[in-house]
Amino acid sequence: MDELSTSLSAELDVTVVLPALNEVGHIRAEVDRITESLKESQYSFEIIVVDDGSTDGTAGAVDGLPFVRVLRFPVNRGAGTARRIGTMAAHGRWVVWTDADMTYPNERIPELVGILETGRAHQVVGARLNEEGTAKMARVPAKWAIRRIAEYLTRTRIPDLNSGLRAFSRELARPFLGLLPAGFSCVTTITLAFLANGLVVEYVPIDYRKRAGRSHFHPVTDAYRYVLQVVRMVTFFEPLRVFGPLAITLLLVGALKLGVDFFVHGLRIPTNTLLVLLTGLILFSFGLLADLIVRTSRGS
Repeated sequence: MDELSTSLSAELDVTVVLPALNEVGHIRAEVDRITESLKESQYSFEIIVVDDGSTDGTAGAVDGLPFVRVLRFPVNRGAGTARRIGTMAAHGRWVVWTDADMTYPNERIPELVGILETGRAHQVVGARLNEEGTAKMARVPAKWAIRRIAEYLTRTRIPDLNSGLRAFSRELARPFLGLLPAGFSCVTTITLAFLANGLVVEYVPIDYRKRAGRSHFHPVTDAYRYVLQVVRMVTFFEPLRVFGPLAITLLLVGALKLGVDFFVHGLRIPTNTLLVLLTGLILFSFGLLADLIVRTSRGS
């Protein structure tokens, strides 16, 4: 597939990957905005629009525009798949992920890339100062709770875990592309992958505008996937952060119950006490084994 070959094209500075699903009403305006901001910068660039199975002619609205390459999916494969394929097809040293719904200040893309060029960060994320998404009353507390879980598991402050605007090194991201899920939680995944591997993620405050068009976010199912992906990713990179606290809690509870049982039942230990203690030991053993496998595979 020609779009996925990078060997035949000269390397550019920046590739903007723009997934789009039925965004015909504003995709041209978004592409024009990104194009103008990068033309005014010192960076060479391209914009990869990934038409994720649109049925409204989204691809046709931007096909043939200067600096634009269009990748078409015949069916909807999810935002994560679109970003992964777009990143694999990128010719730029720096890859920028953003959305095509007019919510993000894409005119600031050169600013994010400039921070990467200084070398002080490996990924730069636009941290939203406000929430303008659908089902706002449900999304805000859910995102806060998920972010706090991620902060605990990664031992890092994360102002915005799932912002759709970010820039990062293509080469540093390449080993993590296979971990990206098909849905919206791909942005969470790339953040956690960098943090769990000791890479620096910097956050730049941005305004977040009201969405143009119809949202494809499902509050219940996508929130569940976010939580699952956070735990999955940290278990993948730092398993003891997941297994350790659970195991220690069970062992402490079992030890306290064992002390109580000793005074109540004498030398007879109830079955439920043994089960709690054994479960704690098994979880701790799983955590140690998983940690050993992770560190061996990483050569550390």
